[in-house]
Amino acid sequence: MTSTRLEITRPDDWHLHLRDGDALASVVGHTAERFARAIVMPNLKPPVATVAQAEAYRQRILDCLPAGSAFQPLMTLYLTEDTAPEEIARAKASDSVFAVKYYPAGATTNSQSGVRELSRVHAVLEAMEKHALPLLLHGEVTDPAVDIFDREQIFIERHLLPLQARFPGLRMVLEHITTKHAVDFVTSAPANVAATITAHHLLLNRNALFEGGIRPHNYCAPILKRETHRQALLEAATSGDPHFFLGTDSAPHARETKETSCGCAGLYTAHAGIELYAEAFEQVGRLDRLEAFASFHGPDFYRLPRNQDRIMLERTPWTVPATIPLAGSTCVPMRAGDAVAWSLVR
Repeated sequence: MTSTRLEITRPDDWHLHLRDGDALASVVGHTAERFARAIVMPNLKPPVATVAQAEAYRQRILDCLPAGSAFQPLMTLYLTEDTAPEEIARAKASDSVFAVKYYPAGATTNSQSGVRELSRVHAVLEAMEKHALPLLLHGEVTDPAVDIFDREQIFIERHLLPLQARFPGLRMVLEHITTKHAVDFVTSAPANVAATITAHHLLLNRNALFEGGIRPHNYCAPILKRETHRQALLEAATSGDPHFFLGTDSAPHARETKETSCGCAGLYTAHAGIELYAEAFEQVGRLDRLEAFASFHGPDFYRLPRNQDRIMLERTPWTVPATIPLAGSTCVPMRAGDAVAWSLVR
């Protein structure tokens, strides 16, 4: 590593939205250029709820990859109250499904089929504990009486602590964490509990929603939090603690679905999926710890081999396009029209 170049083992993205059809074809190249593998979210319409559906979706992703790409999509199942324990056994026996995703019903994009009461899926969670299949948690409550900025903290207190006590061997990833409460929970948890952290939650606090007016393209779920929470996330991500690893939660939305009276949640970051993390780590003088966070902790938790090839980043600023194509529309990516400090050397 020099002051202007950084070579690391090729990273993986442990939380990614690729959509489907023409939208999938529009965005998958950004991820494939930077990452070797990615955990792909199952919140399509209809949701990817069975191994057969996951394998079909995986093939559609492979069919959209740029020629010569070695990118591997790692599939997930959408947990519903109708999921059968037998489907968990099929998932474990497959070579395509690596986790099951829990969405609280109504918490985020395409989560209407999610779980309303965790007790209704205890038999499935028992099967997951038995088969060592990770549960990926969107950690928010949807109780309208709970303030939107408190939903992660209340989820931990109301649901996650009892879940951990009931299923102590269940492997769990608390995804896209946003608060010091989540950092403290995961830091004190055993090795079968981990968390992903996004680049946008490392780089932005909730002021970014209101700079000069409403900024719909900075709206995400979980929502951006106070600066004190951003600082806690930065400390966790750059600490070297193997509980924490990279998950972009990159989520493409058509511009018109964000710039509307009831806009969608999600930031598109795959176009700079590793470069933005380099910025965050550089902010606190810990670029030397980026490789472990981006390339080692995730595969170690998922019990997969670390990648062997390497990528090179260079501290050369570049300007993000104002929009990128998305099916028959456009998507406004993070930093649209502004600079990213680090570049991928191609």
